[in-house]
Amino acid sequence: MSIHDDLAALERVALLRLLGREALRMLAVGSETQRVHRGDTLFREGDAADCGYAVRDGALRLTDAQGGERRAGPGALIGETALIIEVPRDATALAEETSTVIRISRSLFQKVLESDAEAAVRLREAFAARTTQITAEIAAVRARLTQHKD
Repeated sequence: MSIHDDLAALERVALLRLLGREALRMLAVGSETQRVHRGDTLFREGDAADCGYAVRDGALRLTDAQGGERRAGPGALIGETALIIEVPRDATALAEETSTVIRISRSLFQKVLESDAEAAVRLREAFAARTTQITAEIAAVRARLTQHKD
């Protein structure tokens, strides 16, 4: 596994791709590649989160206490909020098959953003758009629930 392989894997992550190639190169150089064997737990719900993981290959199953479940395969970013702020893990990640993830620490991610103001602006705009979308979806659900009460 080389820096070029990690760079290619990071470029597959839509949110990270917004940062641009130079920022991704810095992430690839400063991050750690980690192997997770089938059946192993990468992290547990409630654990302190100080990093995000880009899935390079393989697949992980994320489950939460409410029974929610999703699959993260190549190109997925797990724990993106932890790249920005200190939060507990909101799910448990279990390797469905032997997988490779790229561990991006919050401190590295923040240094990359500090060194590239344009990348930081692109990321902020993406988060703002996502927040607007989520707010609209919540408002739509609220409206439907209100209609059903009447």
